[in-house]
Amino acid sequence: MTFCVGVGKAKPIAASMFRFHHGENSIFLRTIFLQVMKTTDKVLRSCLPNEVDVMVLGGGTAGVIAAVQAARAGARTLLVEKTGMLGGTITTGGVNFPGLFHAWGKQVIAGIGWELVERTVQESGGTMPDFSDFRQRHWKLQIPVDRFVYAAICDEMVKTSGVTPLFHTMLAELIEEKDGWCCRVCTKEGLQNIRTKVVVDASGDATAVGLAGAELMRSENCQPATLVSKAEGYRFEDLDIPAINQAFAQEVSAGRMQVTDFSWNTDKVDVGPWLRAGGGNAGHIHGFDARTSAGKSALELEARARLFRVVRFLRSQPGLENLYLSHVSPECGVRETVTIRGRVRVGVEDYTSGRHLPDAVCYAFYPIDLHTAEEKGLDCRPLEEGVVPTVPRDALIPKDSRNLLVAGRCLSSDQLANSALRVQATSMATGQAAGALAAERGCQPHEVPMEDLYDLLEGQGAIVPRECMSSVAQALPPAVSGRSA
Repeated sequence: MTFCVGVGKAKPIAASMFRFHHGENSIFLRTIFLQVMKTTDKVLRSCLPNEVDVMVLGGGTAGVIAAVQAARAGARTLLVEKTGMLGGTITTGGVNFPGLFHAWGKQVIAGIGWELVERTVQESGGTMPDFSDFRQRHWKLQIPVDRFVYAAICDEMVKTSGVTPLFHTMLAELIEEKDGWCCRVCTKEGLQNIRTKVVVDASGDATAVGLAGAELMRSENCQPATLVSKAEGYRFEDLDIPAINQAFAQEVSAGRMQVTDFSWNTDKVDVGPWLRAGGGNAGHIHGFDARTSAGKSALELEARARLFRVVRFLRSQPGLENLYLSHVSPECGVRETVTIRGRVRVGVEDYTSGRHLPDAVCYAFYPIDLHTAEEKGLDCRPLEEGVVPTVPRDALIPKDSRNLLVAGRCLSSDQLANSALRVQATSMATGQAAGALAAERGCQPHEVPMEDLYDLLEGQGAIVPRECMSSVAQALPPAVSGRSA
């Protein structure tokens, strides 16, 4: 019997190259095997730091930016990611068209996120939209990026900045200590404790905040999810869309399919837009709590089952016999789970009025974009021309917490405001702000002087709200009630 244990790229270590039988030899074998396993575990664990300055949970849209900012500011930074790829929504979620970085023809979000997107476009030979034409539909100002190239440049940026990435790892426990946190993470080798001064929760689900015991907010009706895909193998011009719609309506009436299998709307049977686009960010899946492992598991199963029945149905229609999926995202895209109760809460009036908040860390720009289970499935409300919202620092800090920050869609906001704040460019900007706040030593995040924060962010190319940008932002509106905690 032979036992071999692999360590990284090293050659397998043979516990024994002999055949053993029962009795004394089996005891000897067990002793050797346990010694090898103990040595292997020690080698693997030595690759991880026992203590860092900043731990970022989640290597997605916000988390990568937060980690790079913290590391560039000189903080020992660990980036913990549950999957094997950085990029989050853009890569594993398949929504590879981040935005919006520009408002009314002027750039309002830049920094590390923009650096990453710009490098990806250049590397893959892509082109940027015409940002000066700001009266076109907002989604036309989002930037298509190559998913693989984006992930690869995330890897490069993380490594060159000095971040320690840790894939296939989840946070199991968070214990508050005098000067920070003891984070118990679940690695492939088992549980391990890592101490950190500050935790930045960029999980998209406020996982660390929940484990820390801070209060979370959940909407009565969370927005639906979507599994992004790409269909090919047919010519749209050759299809009889009315006939396919009639066949689809029969399937819906028989209870074998749902209207939302193909679209966001709930009351109109029409496969035309799906086929014209070749799938994409289409279809709504309602009623799943994607924050829990059980809920997310059920969602993933349902999402793939729905897409499979879509493919089966379409391939039975004339002109679609050779249809195939050239891409299916590894994860179903989730728009909403929970938000934190922060030191302040951004209300929809704060957002739509463009109120310039005194502790604003970044700009944000996107229409109210609430996906629903009613009629067209989308409540989209463009901002009034000239309005540029901001995000306050205290919306990134859980109420009554210490050494804890949030970046990305879980920031403290009501559902309507969050439907706009959750998008990728704003998540990148809040990620950079959180990384900068976490890297500041000697004080709590809410105590960091704003001028120091602005200097640090501008040093990495960010656009900060110290300037009113007279050609974009309007006179400050009066305070509104939405900012209360």
